Amino acid sequence: MPLMQQQAAAPTAHRMHQREAALTVAVDPTLAVVVVDRTAAVANAVNWYTPESGEMLTNAGQLKGLVIRATDGEIGTVDQFYFDDETWAIRYLTVETGGWLGGREVLISPVSITATDWQGKCLDVALTKRQVENSPDLDTHRPVSRQDEAAYLGYYGYPYYWGFPQASLVVPGPGGPELLTDKIQSESTDTHLRSTEEVTGYRIEAADGEIGHVDGFILDDESWAIRYMEVATRNWWPGKKVLVSPSWIRRVSWTDSTVYVGLSRKAIQTGPEYDKSALITREYEDHLYAHYGVAPYWLHNVHREAVLP
Repeated sequence: MPLMQQQAAAPTAHRMHQREAALTVAVDPTLAVVVVDRTAAVANAVNWYTPESGEMLTNAGQLKGLVIRATDGEIGTVDQFYFDDETWAIRYLTVETGGWLGGREVLISPVSITATDWQGKCLDVALTKRQVENSPDLDTHRPVSRQDEAAYLGYYGYPYYWGFPQASLVVPGPGGPELLTDKIQSESTDTHLRSTEEVTGYRIEAADGEIGHVDGFILDDESWAIRYMEVATRNWWPGKKVLVSPSWIRRVSWTDSTVYVGLSRKAIQTGPEYDKSALITREYEDHLYAHYGVAPYWLHNVHREAVLP
């Protein structure tokens, strides 16, 4: 059996039902507010993942252009992703709203996503169009600060994720609306968010020299973590692409647009090739981690990274 199998046209309906069941959603028609039972979500999310079945990994390019579908209509289409440069977790999707909001781009948190409909090319969210329309107007063409995030998360009633370094999506903590203004003002203007569009093209530096550049990202679209960077090595080994896990990165120079990894050029050159047209199977991942002699992420992240708020 080949290590990478040809990708199916769409995930099974069973997987969609798992995602939909994980969030209990109620819409208040008088307030146009979506209420989400996140306690049920936590219990269900833990049960989605088993080491035998693995996680669903998706190339970020396949998510670009998907329609974001609110409970009462379409919001827009996915453009790019903001990730946390400390944990490599996806924090927001940027959404182009077209003429509906006068060309305004909005942020959508993965917290609100209830289902991925590959056949319909949609991501369903537990939000109303009115909620999105009235959300904080953030300029997605400049760095998003902690203050910006605090205002955004406070508006939707989502928890602050910082302070939970091991989780991609975290369980809500205590706090009430009366503390929101003080919290926003106390937050730093610094940012730890990077866009996938910005980092695409960064140079990849191995322990003994340059090997290529970032050509894409592989996401787990249930826990919304970046599992791999797609690395194009065409300047050294024409036509070959490889995957590099964020856990193998020693440091990133954001000023020099360079990612430094703790692997040798020879190890990468002889590593398993990545075929963009094929599905990443657990068998392929086993082979990948065995080649580099490191423990795979699923051995220690089974419950920690698969939990949605």
